[in-house]
Amino acid sequence: MNVEYFIARKLFTAKEENNSYTRPILRIAILAIALSVSVMLLSVMVVTGFKDDISNKVLGFNSHITISNFTNNQSYESEPISIEQDFYPSIKDEKGIKNINVFATKAGIVKTADEIHGVILKGVSFDYDWSFFKDNLVSGNVFDIKDSVKSNNILISEEVAKKLKLEIDDDFIIYFVQDPPRVRKFKIKGIYNTSMIDFDKLFVIADLKHIQSLNGWSDYQVGGFEITIDNFDNLNKLTERIYEQVPYDLNAQSIKEKVPQIFDWLDLQDINVRVILVLMLVVGVINMITALLILILERTRMIGILKAIGANNWSVRKVFLYSAVHLIVKGLFLGNLIGLGFGFLQQKFRIISLDPETYYMNTVPINFDLSYILLLNIGTIIVCYLILIIPSVIITKITPIKAIRFQ
Repeated sequence: MNVEYFIARKLFTAKEENNSYTRPILRIAILAIALSVSVMLLSVMVVTGFKDDISNKVLGFNSHITISNFTNNQSYESEPISIEQDFYPSIKDEKGIKNINVFATKAGIVKTADEIHGVILKGVSFDYDWSFFKDNLVSGNVFDIKDSVKSNNILISEEVAKKLKLEIDDDFIIYFVQDPPRVRKFKIKGIYNTSMIDFDKLFVIADLKHIQSLNGWSDYQVGGFEITIDNFDNLNKLTERIYEQVPYDLNAQSIKEKVPQIFDWLDLQDINVRVILVLMLVVGVINMITALLILILERTRMIGILKAIGANNWSVRKVFLYSAVHLIVKGLFLGNLIGLGFGFLQQKFRIISLDPETYYMNTVPINFDLSYILLLNIGTIIVCYLILIIPSVIITKITPIKAIRFQ
């Protein structure tokens, strides 16, 4: 039997029953740990949820990796490349590749009786993965694209629909500025809302055949290839691998290279989380050190008796370290209850809302990642325990004769 643990358990029980002035202080220590852990949990859940949500939305309008022409053209006008590429079959079967589809983009102007609005027409084909837009539809449906028939259906955002006063099944015209100017009539099949205002007010999704026709391309010419991968952590490695397989006149570019400002901004959120974690750990540790010193001061006579009957310094220190860990575990339990409980309520009822024009979402996101939760709890116990070893050194300075006479 672990004698130190047995004494610590009895010591804690006796303290609860007999002592009145240390009990409030120890409760404050438990509460401090609980609040620190709950704040750390919420910070991690919110920031990881925020990063996942923004990343998924950016990827929904683009993809993990894009293959296109090397060009100095800074507009949204795609340069044509042939769909018959030697790399296409090998990349499609590459490990870690989830989906590959063709696409093209073209700038246009939507004009109604009262409004005019510039958009980017993104043309997609039958191989396009509609899951992102299905998840963000507010009305209507996505449309089917077939090889043989050109579809006049189109997907627009709620932002554009409200501005132009358009609804499902309405017809509207897009003007394309080229020589000669072209006009196309489309029918609204679905309306989506991702809360990414900068993207929502820009992109409309249509059949790729329209862009091929407008640009005078053949059926075998597209603007590029979009590649979706299984694991975002492998993005850089897969981008390099694909870049080595494409011909010299094509470029393989990751989403981080296409929109670096967004991902640099997301990376900055990690710094905020680290600062919060450090501050909360400091608060919790300081309170635990105070609680441990109070336990030692209260039980000075007991320390003298244990030493007098032959207990060494480390054995006595372990008694108080076990007591401190008992307090930490209580605080962790309460902190997890508060943090996870509030996270669940936020995810379920969306208590705290956000301005989508500033944060690209209308509610605070929550990500329940079990690995982060476990690491945070285990890390808190380890850090607190290791730091508490230092103040427990005071026990080695206590002599039995003085301790037993201590009042």
